[in-house]
Amino acid sequence: MVPRSRCPHCKHTIRAHENIPVISWLALRGRCAQCRHPISVRYPVVELMTALLSVMIVATFGFTPLALGALVYTWALVALTGIDFDTQLLPDPITLPLLWLGLILAGAGYGFIDATDAVIGAASGYGLLWTVYWGFRLATGKEGMGYGDFKLLAAIGAWLGWQVLPGVLLLAAASGLAWALALSLIGRRGAGQPIAFGPFLALGGWIALIARDTVVALLQPI
Repeated sequence: MVPRSRCPHCKHTIRAHENIPVISWLALRGRCAQCRHPISVRYPVVELMTALLSVMIVATFGFTPLALGALVYTWALVALTGIDFDTQLLPDPITLPLLWLGLILAGAGYGFIDATDAVIGAASGYGLLWTVYWGFRLATGKEGMGYGDFKLLAAIGAWLGWQVLPGVLLLAAASGLAWALALSLIGRRGAGQPIAFGPFLALGGWIALIARDTVVALLQPI
């Protein structure tokens, strides 16, 4: 909300009627109202995707307090995904409130799990990737991921419990690998070029929200 949105090209401050999801982009024909520079189609695509995910949340949880919490969780994951793709950073002003909100809702009895599972989930989520990070760094001398990934997985654990974490990591690793291979095949990624891992953690964390039992069962013996 602060500072207000601006055109990346001419720095024109976006007025309220120019910032209505999808509708404003269509009304402006995909161009800035001031300088007429094209506005990326990414904006309405993200807005439509967020609307679709929100409808799926309400269809899954109904008009309940759980659905309201799930919407906040979903919107935070969408924002983190876009930011990490652009900057390879997961900002604390989103990851940490998301973590604490998950713990608070669980402690107050309005979450998806009880308080014990939330606390263990947060600690386990952070600890798992912290261990991977330092193991990789000691073995190679390189940083394999950022601290924001630890905080995001801790937040997912706080919302959904430690039980989902192995499945979330499996989904994140598989989807991240598929994305990296696809980029390499079309020549958009060079050898050794890093990719953002946060979007794939977010994907796994969102799937775990709407299909928790399935994700928990992913790594269980048949």
